[in-house]
Amino acid sequence: MSSARLRPLKRRSVIAAAGAALTAAPVLAACGSDDDNPAEAAADADASTASGTIRLGYFGNVTHAPALVGLEAGVFADTLPEAVTIEETVFNAGPSAIEALFSDAIDISYIGPNPAINGWAQSQGQALHIIAGSTSGGAGLVVKPEITEVEDLRGKALATPQLGNTQDVAARHWLKQQGFETDENGGGDVSVTPIENAEVAAAFDDGTVDAAWAVEPRYSDLILKHGAVEFLNERELWEGGEFVTTHIIVAKRFLEEQPALVKAFLEGHLAALDYIAANPEEAQTASNDRIEALTDKRIDDAVIAAAWENLSFTADPIAASLQGSKDHAVEVGLLEDVDLKGIYALDALNQVLADRGDAEVSAGDLA
Repeated sequence: MSSARLRPLKRRSVIAAAGAALTAAPVLAACGSDDDNPAEAAADADASTASGTIRLGYFGNVTHAPALVGLEAGVFADTLPEAVTIEETVFNAGPSAIEALFSDAIDISYIGPNPAINGWAQSQGQALHIIAGSTSGGAGLVVKPEITEVEDLRGKALATPQLGNTQDVAARHWLKQQGFETDENGGGDVSVTPIENAEVAAAFDDGTVDAAWAVEPRYSDLILKHGAVEFLNERELWEGGEFVTTHIIVAKRFLEEQPALVKAFLEGHLAALDYIAANPEEAQTASNDRIEALTDKRIDDAVIAAAWENLSFTADPIAASLQGSKDHAVEVGLLEDVDLKGIYALDALNQVLADRGDAEVSAGDLA
């Protein structure tokens, strides 16, 4: 692989530990307020005059590659106005990012769909909006080679990253569709067992679990280095083969108070997506460099290359799949129903896309 051009970005870095799990808390939320639309103000803002600090959250994971590339390859530094500084906070799990946003510790964050849904629900639509897509795909069910058909899963243990997280909901919903009962304590026809991503490979190797609903790069790592077999790529379950894995949320108060900074950040995000599309090998290297700097561990080149092929990087938030994820969480009893209408604020993104001559994206029924 050729190496990426690396530039330092003005930043401060904080590593945040995972907070208490919010994902399983059942909440019935109301819609957002009828105040003036802050997304319209962001769309009208002049990003070139933006100044100040953006407190950015992200994970040290390949599914957050646009953030990793934006920081490590200098894309954000090249794109954002000189007067804009990024202060970064690295999270280990979605609930801790939501807690940080609630407590005014961050302004914008890359995050998975289910934590965003729960943050919207718990704040009754008052704390956050989704302002762009980032990553699609990269998850599914891998199994021991002896599991060759659905019925072979009966009585087996299946790992997911965290109770109520995006992959946990996907696994429980799919199992329910196959006629299997599960519960939050690992009982039922299939024992769904939350295990941290870093520990899944060891659990798979020692037989603690027989299957995993995993996300990249763990998905490819289990296949390439631990003898797992792909049983179901989650893309097969979604119309068009696309579903949201990571998107970008903003604190509502930041969107209202700093529309020019929000628009400037979105320009940087789109530049990172452009870089990934034009320089896939350099983007993989930059992502791996940032992951190694954050975790002291480097992903095997073959694993990150396989993960890259299983992921799509897009500004489209794939709104229909967010609605689907919410419906699935409700169906398996991990969330009380919540109205997601208004969760998206895409005016600023669509203005930036229009300025570039690109097609706009849609929030569908959730606009």
